[in-house]
Amino acid sequence: MLINIVFDHPDFVIIDKPVDVAVQDEATQTGILPIVCQQLNLKKLWLVHRLDKVTSGILILAKNAQAAAVFGSLFADKKIEKYYLAIATKKPKKKQGTIRGGMTKVRDGKWMLTSKSENVAKTQFFSFGLLPNIRLFLLKPLTGKTHQLRVALKSLSSPILGDRLYTGEPAERTYLHAYGIKFQYKDQSIELTCLPSVGEHFLSHACLEFCQKLSAPWQQLWPNS
Repeated sequence: MLINIVFDHPDFVIIDKPVDVAVQDEATQTGILPIVCQQLNLKKLWLVHRLDKVTSGILILAKNAQAAAVFGSLFADKKIEKYYLAIATKKPKKKQGTIRGGMTKVRDGKWMLTSKSENVAKTQFFSFGLLPNIRLFLLKPLTGKTHQLRVALKSLSSPILGDRLYTGEPAERTYLHAYGIKFQYKDQSIELTCLPSVGEHFLSHACLEFCQKLSAPWQQLWPNS
């Protein structure tokens, strides 16, 4: 498996994580870390944030403990902006806005949003009509909770296409992709996007045309958080 390197820095590497590859080793599958270590001929990489196994796209891996500590502080201080693309087949309750709620674990490894003030998740979003019964979402999570984006779209009555855990319609993949990232690393400003490479709806002309308009997601008129 050849991993797409989006950005290579002396202290870290940003990759395009393939869909259905876990970030860490599983009983039946090698995680992403040893694969990238072998590809880049590195002894070790540090995982500084996570993506669900079913999610593709931008993932930062630190090349040393010092860089891992810097990223730990950046994430803790909410100084890293992340942007995601998702596709759903059902129209949401509203076309844009902020989804807030307390994340509560329920059966079968699922989560749900509640009105509780504990473990609060906050996500901003825009929704666009691509084709009949196909909607593209641009998502900006302001918190980093487990399954946050998947639960957020489920709460809008627009579960992500292919996300069977949250009642999304069957598809060849779960249509959630880590698309963009923006942060300052020491004295360097990093702003980049990474288009999805798998999924017929992500690769459709209509979606790629919209992605051209969303090539700098940090410049969208996001509401005040």
